[in-house]
Amino acid sequence: MGGIDRSRRPRQPRALLDKCAIGVTVGAMARMSPQERREAIVTAAMAVMERQGIAATTVRDVAAELGTSSGLIHHYVDSMDDLLAEAFARAAGDDLATTRAAVESGQDAVDRLALFFDSYARADDDFGMQRWLEAWAEAARRPALQRASRQLNEAWHSLLASIIRDGVEHGTMRSDDIEAAAWRVLSLLDGLMLQVVAHGALTRAQVDAWSRAGAERELGLRPGVLGAVSARSM
Repeated sequence: MGGIDRSRRPRQPRALLDKCAIGVTVGAMARMSPQERREAIVTAAMAVMERQGIAATTVRDVAAELGTSSGLIHHYVDSMDDLLAEAFARAAGDDLATTRAAVESGQDAVDRLALFFDSYARADDDFGMQRWLEAWAEAARRPALQRASRQLNEAWHSLLASIIRDGVEHGTMRSDDIEAAAWRVLSLLDGLMLQVVAHGALTRAQVDAWSRAGAERELGLRPGVLGAVSARSM
């Protein structure tokens, strides 16, 4: 049960791949500016990472995705660690931007927290958490990837803490330590999602219900309020 069937996952946005990676020939690469070449390389790395996983992505794979030589890849990136870190940061950063945009549409802190949960655990995006699972596993061996994953993890925490802080300031949530509360809620959500992705031990419905209930208890919210808010917005 565990793991992700990568053959069922869409690759990165087609417009971006069509422009920067898929079918790029050596001649086409030669006509690109240095910045365009690096962009094409990062985009190709994103595509290979999604198809094969972070650990299995090699310079040769990225070169094959572009239809060019490994030497050209080495010319534009200092190391494979740096390339994987940049590709991960780009892909995972897009997920964060999507959630931030969803949250900003909320009318109040409780509404924004419900939207945070809605966006974080989208039913059509198993690969988002699979990407994180692989990044955490590789981080101990790849310093650049470790830095990228830590920075993004802190950005997720910062977003969640800002929602809680707003709720506390407006009297709709309770917390004596906002930073710690945000880490506890985020860690609960991460841990439950990993059980879905890595082991298939839980269902998404269980993760959704338990994580929202945990946040409600943590923040002094009425039981069921986060689910009720989400239901109203659908």
